[in-house]
Amino acid sequence: RSYSSPETEGQLLNSFVQYFGDSLGRKIKRMPLIEETVLPGDSLLTLPVVIIGNGPSGICLSYLLSGYRPYLSPEAIHPNPILHTKLEEARHLSIVDQDLEYLSEGLEGRSSNPVAVLFDTLLHPDADFGYDYPPVLHWKLEQHHYIPHIVLGKGPPGGAWHSMEGSMLTISFGDWMELPGLTFKEWAASKRRNIKSDRVMPEEIARYYKHYVKVMGLQKNFRDNVYITSVSRLYRGKDDEDRSQINENISTQHLEVEDEQKSLIKRNWEVRGYQRATDGSHVPFCLFAENVALATGSFDSPGRLQVEGEDFPFVLHSMSDFGAAISKGKLRGKADPVLIVGAGLTAADAVLCAYNNNIPVIHVFRRRVTDTSLIFKQLPKKLYPEYHKVYHMMCTQSHTVDSNLHPAYTSFPEHNVLSFKPEMKCVLQSASGLKKILKFSVALVLIGSHPNLFFLKDQGHSIGHHSNQPITCKGNPIEIDPYTYECTKEANLFALGPLVGDNFVRFLKGGALGIARCLSIRQKKKHELIEGGDGGGDGVP
Repeated sequence: RSYSSPETEGQLLNSFVQYFGDSLGRKIKRMPLIEETVLPGDSLLTLPVVIIGNGPSGICLSYLLSGYRPYLSPEAIHPNPILHTKLEEARHLSIVDQDLEYLSEGLEGRSSNPVAVLFDTLLHPDADFGYDYPPVLHWKLEQHHYIPHIVLGKGPPGGAWHSMEGSMLTISFGDWMELPGLTFKEWAASKRRNIKSDRVMPEEIARYYKHYVKVMGLQKNFRDNVYITSVSRLYRGKDDEDRSQINENISTQHLEVEDEQKSLIKRNWEVRGYQRATDGSHVPFCLFAENVALATGSFDSPGRLQVEGEDFPFVLHSMSDFGAAISKGKLRGKADPVLIVGAGLTAADAVLCAYNNNIPVIHVFRRRVTDTSLIFKQLPKKLYPEYHKVYHMMCTQSHTVDSNLHPAYTSFPEHNVLSFKPEMKCVLQSASGLKKILKFSVALVLIGSHPNLFFLKDQGHSIGHHSNQPITCKGNPIEIDPYTYECTKEANLFALGPLVGDNFVRFLKGGALGIARCLSIRQKKKHELIEGGDGGGDGVP
């Protein structure tokens, strides 16, 4: 590969793969960046784990793969006596080295994934009952447990938290957003930040995650400005797997390896993409991985109504676009209201944003205001007064057949959007079939977001609970083994976080625990194979 600038090649080599020479105990023969047209027969890097996504899911997984291990604290007593008894049985072992199915049995929580509930109750005992107990775990860095890996993200560590609306408070407490080993309060104090509320702004969380990667020494594993274009399996089949586990040492074709440091790293996956250089150019790369972990979150693709006129430029799908329109003064002095579609917290944030800027609102949503599944029903009024203010308006300032629009806010419960018209009008239909045409200044469709797994075969439709359907966090998450987080329909492919239904940071950490344990066990088995092959004494004559 001949680059126009030698510095570009050198910088990318240093920033992308330099340290793997030491981490793997090998000398890399050449840089693993190639043209998209080059076939994978050249010398390329093969890694045990590639993590796609550098939000809290990817950060936490990197933390555990880097050798950090949680142990039961000497003085800790878990408020759940049954769980505490189980923990005492193997106090000398880290949680990663214990039977997660046994530990999580009988636990209940706000996640459908048992390991997520287990890890959450170890880090935040009885949090759902309003208690603020300290974690029952303490952490040790055991570097011999390090598993070489790389974390690829589009932006800085923290993922989508860097692009969220900065003026809104998080739905979760700051303590619930933190990652293992560094409390949010400790970070805030070290930065002399005055955190006035248990709930904090997304920009604070984004800074915390970025600092976390640095203070925990994880930077060497992270590569920013990386865009994945394809993740494809190279081959499959039990015979291939058996041969590779015992006899095959593919990595020797691509890396110079000392005999005593040979390991069995199988090329299961080819990962292609490009890294955006400082001058804006795209430098393509290709690398191989034994395991791939999907940690991309759910903010890639905003939900769409799929109705006529939704692509008009005055129909927006993100809070950031709406905030930009307000800050640029595009809505100042407009006589027509803003049309907001959706009944979740992001839609509520948009209502508050418009309300606080004296912009009249038409709020359209499909559900009844008495629907028990509305998120507002699950939030305590004292902790979330602003959201209950929106809910109160949804209930008391709704449109009826005989009434006109309220001056500041009018809700349209049990209504669907049929179409948007070029003259900035919207056609609504009520549950009874009655149609209405409303004029607006800008429309904002906030009905959730979905992960974009375009880089997988069939966009990942084959790995969900419902085959051949798009992956969604609620309706069709990726189907995984509940204790290893490995995809049940694709070996050596793991997923965690919103992709498996864990939308709260509190619970995505369980996915990192499950994956770390699974990979640790497999690493030990490889070492046993290597030792056995070298005459390590397995008792067989």
